[in-house]
Amino acid sequence: MAPHHLITSHRIAAANAAIDADTRHFSITNTLKLDARAELDALERSLLAPAASIAPKFFYDALGSTLYNAIVLTPEYYPTRTEAAIFEQFRDDIAAVIGTGKQFVDLGSGDSVKAEKWFASLRPSRYVAVDISATALTEALSRLAGNADAPELAGLITDFSRVLDVTPVLAPQPSLFFYPGSSIGNFLPDEALWFLKQIRAHCHGHGCGLLIGVDAKKDSARLDAAYDDALGVTAAFNLNALRHVNALLGTDFDVRDWLHRGFYNPALGRIEMHVEARREMNVKVRGHTRRFAAGERIHTENSYKFAPDEFRALLVEAGFTDIRLWQDTRGDFSVFYATT
Repeated sequence: MAPHHLITSHRIAAANAAIDADTRHFSITNTLKLDARAELDALERSLLAPAASIAPKFFYDALGSTLYNAIVLTPEYYPTRTEAAIFEQFRDDIAAVIGTGKQFVDLGSGDSVKAEKWFASLRPSRYVAVDISATALTEALSRLAGNADAPELAGLITDFSRVLDVTPVLAPQPSLFFYPGSSIGNFLPDEALWFLKQIRAHCHGHGCGLLIGVDAKKDSARLDAAYDDALGVTAAFNLNALRHVNALLGTDFDVRDWLHRGFYNPALGRIEMHVEARREMNVKVRGHTRRFAAGERIHTENSYKFAPDEFRALLVEAGFTDIRLWQDTRGDFSVFYATT
C-alpha cells in the first residue's frame, strides 16, 4: 500500500486547479495531463471484464486516505515503522555513503516529512518534491519554506506511475532520488524494472543515486496478518473502494455483500488484495449489468516482496552498479542505495 503516486478523484480536481503558492519561496511546475472521462471509462471496462478489477488509485478518496493512515498504525503492519527504524539506526552510515550537497528528488513526496528528516544529515542543495497531488505538494513546500534553513525548493506535479520525467525541474547537478515506503512493490515486475530504468536514465555524471525502501519476503502468516489485521482496518480500506466507485460511476455496490481478502501468494511473491462476493448478485455499471457469482473476486491491489538478492539483481538490470544494503535485525525490510 502506497498512496503517494496514485490518482484519486479529489486529487484530479486539485491537480488541475490553480496553484496559490507563494512563489517567492519555491516554484511549482505542472506537467500533469489528466482526462477524468478516460479514467472513468477505464474503471468501467475493468469492472465489466471477465476477471474484474479496480485499480488501487481508487482506494484514495478522503475516507480511504484516512483509513490508510490508520493501517500503518496497526500492530500487524510492520513496513512503515520498520523502514523508519532502519533510517534512524543507520542514518549516519547512509549519509556517509551518499554524501552531502546533492539535489534531493523526492518521488511521491506527499507531506515531505520522510524527506525532511534527511535534511540535517544530507544537507541537500535543492529539494524537489514530485507528487500527483497539487494540494499536498503545495502545502508541504509552503511548510518547508517557513524554515530559514530549508534548501532551495521546487515542485513537480505529475503522474510518474505512467512515465517518469522530472527533467523540467532538475538542475544540472548530482541528484539523490528518494523512493521510500516499498512503493516499488505496487508495480508489476516488468513495470518496476521500467521505472528503475527511468530513474537510471535521469542520472548523468558522477554522484547520482537512488535511496529506496523495499519490503522483503518472509513467513506467509506474518504477511497475511499485515494485510488482514485483527481490527479490520485494512478490510474497511479495501471495501471502501466499492463505496468510492459508487460515487464515481453510479454503481450500486453494497459493501455488506462483500468480504475483504488479503493474502500472500508465494508462487508470485506478492500480496494480493481482493473483495469477494458473499452471494450471487447483479451490479449496475453505467447502463450495464455485471453478474457476480458467489465467491467471485474483484482484484484491487498487488504488493510484491523481494528477497535482497532479487532486488539487487533488478537494480543491476536497470543499470545501477554500486549497491549498498541496510536491513533490520529480522530482515523484514531492506533499504538500498544504488549508484551509477
